[in-house]
Amino acid sequence: MDAISELGWTSYRKGHFDVWRGSTHTQKEDSVAEEVPVVLVYNTHPHVVMLATPLNLEDFALGFSLTEGIIRHPSELQSVRVVQRSKGVEVRMTIPEQRCEGMASKGRNMTGRTGCGLCGATTLEQAVRQPPPVGKGLLLDADVLCQALADMPSKQSLNQITGAVHAAAWLEPEKGIVAVREDVGRHNALDKLIGALSKAHCNFEQGWLLVTSRASYEMVQKAASVGITLLAAISAPTGLAIKLAEECGLTLIGFARNDRHVIYTHPHRLQHHQETVA
Repeated sequence: MDAISELGWTSYRKGHFDVWRGSTHTQKEDSVAEEVPVVLVYNTHPHVVMLATPLNLEDFALGFSLTEGIIRHPSELQSVRVVQRSKGVEVRMTIPEQRCEGMASKGRNMTGRTGCGLCGATTLEQAVRQPPPVGKGLLLDADVLCQALADMPSKQSLNQITGAVHAAAWLEPEKGIVAVREDVGRHNALDKLIGALSKAHCNFEQGWLLVTSRASYEMVQKAASVGITLLAAISAPTGLAIKLAEECGLTLIGFARNDRHVIYTHPHRLQHHQETVA
């Protein structure tokens, strides 16, 4: 397991716990996902504290910086250093000073909780940023989506151990799942994935995104911010997510499970071989 144990934190821990079933008591060894405060520091200025799984934090730093509009290109993240603290992890980053000067308008300097995409925002404009229009993107066969859903559980190594983390996966034609990142927070997992792909100079119009969570607005916002054109989620979207996806041209799919899925926006990117049955 890829845990940052050298910093004193691991992505999960083992323990023995009491299990009750009616009046029957047993004790069971179980693995529990870790969740630690991660403070993101830009040019010595703390920006936000996120509760996250201490795993792939350099990817997280780059992905968050891109999807939150702090930097405009991966090369602007000039250095990253992950430092252990007594109660969490500090990620120290260096970016161009002009980018750092523009961060005052981001309205952060607060704690971002596990499931929250709004923490630290102080205005409506900061909370819901309009993503830019996405490009043409790819055409995806519905059978490929079904196969990806079948393959996904085996790629979630941390979730197989703990059963408690979300995953974001990147898929490409003829290759299937090529990258996966996991975290207790769904948007953290997506930021980690986008960071890893950006370091690899990924062309975001040549693949698609699958997430094991609901498709909340920030998932659409983050995906579209780097040019991803198709997002499939195993759970429901929100109304705001649908609105943002419609406006920016992103294909949004929800309730993607087994051979069933619902297309909420821009259905032209998903190809089916049978007529739709009412």
